[in-house]
Amino acid sequence: MTRILLLILCLGFVAACDSGGGDVLQSPTTGEGTDGGTDGDGGTDETPIDSTRGTPDLPPGTTNPTPNSQIVRREERDEETGGGYATNIRYLNDEGQDEFFVDNIAFDGNNIYTRGDPVTGVAQLGSFAVYEGAETTEDPVTGTTLRTFTYRAIYGRSTTGETEFAIVRSGSYVDYGFGGFVYQRNGFDDDGNEVRLVLPDDGDARYTGDYAGIRVFTGRGGLEYVEGDAEMIVDFKDFNDGNRGVALFVSNRRLYDINGTEITRAYLDALGRGDEADDGTTTRSLVLETDADGNPVLPRIRPVISPDDADSNGEIASEIFEIAEFDNGETIESGEGTYYAIISGDDAGEIVGVLVMTGNDPRFDDSTTYQETGGFIVYRQ
Repeated sequence: MTRILLLILCLGFVAACDSGGGDVLQSPTTGEGTDGGTDGDGGTDETPIDSTRGTPDLPPGTTNPTPNSQIVRREERDEETGGGYATNIRYLNDEGQDEFFVDNIAFDGNNIYTRGDPVTGVAQLGSFAVYEGAETTEDPVTGTTLRTFTYRAIYGRSTTGETEFAIVRSGSYVDYGFGGFVYQRNGFDDDGNEVRLVLPDDGDARYTGDYAGIRVFTGRGGLEYVEGDAEMIVDFKDFNDGNRGVALFVSNRRLYDINGTEITRAYLDALGRGDEADDGTTTRSLVLETDADGNPVLPRIRPVISPDDADSNGEIASEIFEIAEFDNGETIESGEGTYYAIISGDDAGEIVGVLVMTGNDPRFDDSTTYQETGGFIVYRQ
């Protein structure tokens, strides 16, 4: 990796004066109805899937997916941005420890991430758990205590155990930094039943659930959290030729700093300052969106609709964008990206997915951009 600018928070190796749910990110299963797959440890396939389903392609992972197989997808490795370097991501609670193991990320201590402190940090975003890399590590030879880099992880597991996701990102770089994500449909649910997918060929369905993500930046260091509500609409009868119409919306997103302090309003104020006359007066005002409790929220994430977004295995890949609206009728695109998802269940009852969106950060100059990586699990209503 050549473009990541190392560390804004530490100067070299300075001596330092409820529920994650489930057991682990399930490793691939074998036997009837499964294909082996991978959980991101590099054991089988390390290249993106060559697909005829249009753009965007699916992330790397399971090479021969079927409706009745476990499917594992992970972020493609990007040497310029640092994405996709986190591998072998596992949730550990075999002794009740509530921890995460993350491999192949330098300067994150002993690879073990512990649950965030609900008083001094963030432990939970909606129904998803938040984990922190160790702040220090020890030289095993001299015993010297060394500072580490800032890493955070979000873990989500469905109520059935059929699907789950994990996201790892760093706030210690003035580029996006090293990290990764994984999302998957498991081979077995929490009751030990094999997970199957039966896709309807008629009717429409609405899915709702939680969304949570991490924001990192180019042009500055730091890390922020975002949480909100996810909604997906699936048209099982159209498009024709075996394709399904899908649409993802993410609304009511609120922004928090790394310590859990809400900063949504400050961000929106900056977003609305983008058009001033020579005398300093504002020529337009941002139209504020609010949630059910009246809290200001970030602009809604909306889908790009295409006839080849979903396939017969229940896998989905499509583009998204964020639009900020102003009181004079003008709009600006404040973010764009891609989302990936997998449908699961005999009744197509749940969907797990991850999105990655980038845009200019209005609080700083045009050289500063954000990358938001968020996960969602939604259930058929």
